[in-house]
Amino acid sequence: MIITEDAAAGSLRAARFVADLVRRKPDCVLGLATGGTPLGTYRELIRMHREEGLDFSRVTTFNLDEYVGLGPSHPQSYRHFMDENLFRHINVNPDRTFVPDGRALDFDAFCESYEQRIRDAGGIDLQVLGIGSDGHIAFNEPGSSLGSRTRLKT
Repeated sequence: MIITEDAAAGSLRAARFVADLVRRKPDCVLGLATGGTPLGTYRELIRMHREEGLDFSRVTTFNLDEYVGLGPSHPQSYRHFMDENLFRHINVNPDRTFVPDGRALDFDAFCESYEQRIRDAGGIDLQVLGIGSDGHIAFNEPGSSLGSRTRLKT
């Protein structure tokens, strides 16, 4: 655990941690999250890309979750959130950014294929996430099984 003076310092520290990985392993696999917690980190990563040339061209990303029924362009979708708050501002290849498909016809099959895609990419090198005030991570509420996998949550 790293304790910082405030959220801005925490965001900068987290962004530096991500940037160090991207520089050391340009083809790294990042797990990403939405919500308010990572926004400062994403802003710092955008700044590092613009001002320091941080190169995301070989990075692959996987997001934690998406709302069922929302398409990628819906303003409340997590794909839209990621596009607006990170992806459109850095040189990540859109074909290497993965967000669960909220409109999948067969969620069980989709979830298995999403996990397989992560395995095929070599797993997640670093996961960026926030922990909600009640302890939730993504849609995993307190009491969720630690062994749970990609699945439909209602």
